[in-house]
Amino acid sequence: MAAGSAPVRFKTNYAVSRKIEPFYKGGKIQISRDGNYMFCPCGTKLNVMDIATGALVHSIEQEDQEDITSFVLSPDDEILVTGSRALLLKQWDWRENKCTRTWKAVHMAPVASMTFDSTSTLLATGGCDSTIKIWDVIKQYCTHNLKGSAGVVHVVEFHPDISRLQLFSSSMDYKIRIWNLTSSKCIAMLDGHYSAITSLTFAADGNTLISSGRDKICMVWDLKTRAAKRTIPVYESVEAAILLPEDGDFSQLGVQKQGLHFVTAGSKGALRIWEAATAACVYTQPVPYQPVESRGEETNECSLTNCILVPEKNEIATVTAEHNIVLYNIQTLQLRKQFAGYNDEVLDVRFLGPADSHIVVATNSPQLKLFELATSHCQILYGHTETVLALDVFRKGMMFASSAKDKSFRIWRMNKAGEVLCLAQGVGHTYGVGTICCSRMKESFVVTCSQDSTIKVWNLPVSLTSKAKAALISSPEILQAQVTEKGHHKDINSVAVSPNDKLIATGSQDRTAKLWSCPDCSLMGVFTGHKRGIWCVQFSPVDQVLATSSADGTVKLWGLRDFSCLKTFEGHDASVLKIIFVSRGTQLLTSGSDGLLKLWTIKSNECVKTLDAHEDKVWGLHSNKQDNMVVTASSDSCIILWKDVTEIELEEEQAKKEEQIMKDQELSNLLHEKKYLKALGLAISLDRPHTVLTVVKAILKETDGRENLEKNILRLRKDQKEAVLKFSVTWNTNSRNCHEAQAVLGILLKHEAPECLLQYDGIKSAVESLLPYTERHFQRLGRLLQASMFIDFMWQNMRLSDTSKWDKEGL
Repeated sequence: MAAGSAPVRFKTNYAVSRKIEPFYKGGKIQISRDGNYMFCPCGTKLNVMDIATGALVHSIEQEDQEDITSFVLSPDDEILVTGSRALLLKQWDWRENKCTRTWKAVHMAPVASMTFDSTSTLLATGGCDSTIKIWDVIKQYCTHNLKGSAGVVHVVEFHPDISRLQLFSSSMDYKIRIWNLTSSKCIAMLDGHYSAITSLTFAADGNTLISSGRDKICMVWDLKTRAAKRTIPVYESVEAAILLPEDGDFSQLGVQKQGLHFVTAGSKGALRIWEAATAACVYTQPVPYQPVESRGEETNECSLTNCILVPEKNEIATVTAEHNIVLYNIQTLQLRKQFAGYNDEVLDVRFLGPADSHIVVATNSPQLKLFELATSHCQILYGHTETVLALDVFRKGMMFASSAKDKSFRIWRMNKAGEVLCLAQGVGHTYGVGTICCSRMKESFVVTCSQDSTIKVWNLPVSLTSKAKAALISSPEILQAQVTEKGHHKDINSVAVSPNDKLIATGSQDRTAKLWSCPDCSLMGVFTGHKRGIWCVQFSPVDQVLATSSADGTVKLWGLRDFSCLKTFEGHDASVLKIIFVSRGTQLLTSGSDGLLKLWTIKSNECVKTLDAHEDKVWGLHSNKQDNMVVTASSDSCIILWKDVTEIELEEEQAKKEEQIMKDQELSNLLHEKKYLKALGLAISLDRPHTVLTVVKAILKETDGRENLEKNILRLRKDQKEAVLKFSVTWNTNSRNCHEAQAVLGILLKHEAPECLLQYDGIKSAVESLLPYTERHFQRLGRLLQASMFIDFMWQNMRLSDTSKWDKEGL
């Protein structure tokens, strides 16, 4: 065995090294002025994300556990305000994740929209109750209550020139209202839209307004005359319109003339640039591949729901209906970074790349997601037309395969730059392809199994890899199945290829696993013994053994020679969905439908560790090439990376033991040298009551022991005295140690004022614990005193009787 020179070290534990979990579930997002942080609403939380790393910085959550209905970050990045269904507004110091102020929104219904003015001092809130409130966030009071809107006020914007004291709003009557903040009156209504207005943007001159709506038009308004200058038909429902900066070079985007240009984002899923003066579309961003069935505008899953300008980083951010957040270079619209805000149910996951630098994820969607682990950058891979069900990776880690409900599978390849191409497609199954496995030695074939109960073997032409290297593939090559075999009577849930590519194993809902020769698919044997359907089959990397996991909650190991059951592992209380070999085939890692992972040692049949981090079925389980990381994926939308911490824990344990020995030796030396104060301090720092007791006993054995103890205890710090009092409670429960406990207690009561003692941490519980035992010790001493007095009395009587006897005898 190549790696067999070093002894196999059994794993004992895995720890969560990273979680990729939903951080955005819809609604408006906001990006800080410096372009470093992104604010994403996620139900009851508002997540603050670091854009550079994709890491979650803070999760801001309201105490009332109510959904956040709207939020806004001030233009100077200092103040964050959130509004919830509980009709409360909260002001946050978001960098410290601290709520600095809470006040009632005074709205009769939740707040639907919020905005700050350019000075970050005035906050406007538009409510579902048709009113608008304006707040002075510095002086902390409501300055205006603007009534007259129709229905939900879903857009509010201050005029950028604060000297005008104007607020613009839009509600369910599709009109734009202009409010004069001096008189608190609506001074004008701009009427032109026939559906909900989604955004209001002001030009630099302050006299031009651009509004966008779901009526598939954008309108340019002259604020001097308060009339429409131009209506621009954009032929899609527009969710946001933003102005291009006047000082940038946008020649690559078709901007040839000076003048007002704006970007629209809407239901067609592409950014488009418009010239306001001519109403012409000068540039349309190329959209990713879309299946034919979903090219209708209303069903387009890639439609854009938001668009934000990030001038500091020279970027535009867009948000898709699938909760993906994409950052583009503003001058070229080249993709810079992409985040997946919500993964839905995760059905499978695999490490990818020569150094396992990426993971590929199958979510409840036709698109695959490829995450770069270092940056959280996410590529969306288009190709399948229905939900992707399974994944597998070839040995080198650059090519992988996916299978889906669309009855097909696809072969993908990642290049050195991390970009992925679809090389080939295989069609032939009559139902969804539920499981797939790649050849183990070379990139030569794949095996697929389907709900149609058949097994198909597909050879990959050698030309695929060379074409991929040269990046010559314009469209996927169509593959044909070499072998088709009716495998089982029910759905086939799992397929595996042996390490030498000569055997295929399948596991089915019919409670059996079968062994087939490869590539001709002739049946070699059947494994029977499970009481319910088999979810996963896996070959051992070192032995002629097959592992199977089942809905009956057991894992079985089978011999490939005689098809007998060698071992059964029982411990899961639910279906065992996935199984992998780790530690060079000496251990198993299994995942269950209850969200638990279990680590087993094969030789001892023992479950070494149970890992609990998921809340639902764990469908995906894969180990990296170095065998020190595991990735799991679950129906709870979470992807978790686990690190093997066996070595770290052993080292920590060893270091703790060594430190303990050193401290024990130091304590022994201090006692020997009669440095009792230092000995007491060290024993307290070790948090070992018995060791402190040993020191107290050593002090009391000395001549003038009580005085010595008193002197040392009084020199302790307050926290150390608290610790000694807590230890005394423990000692006092044992009659053998009660004298030392009472001695310490006596010193504290004698020298500490009652007010000081009441300040001690845990004084109440200490007194409650000390009283009953102290009374018992007192009663015992009382009984002992009585007994000793009786003995003394008897002794005195005996002496008296002896004396009288001698007197009688005349002595």
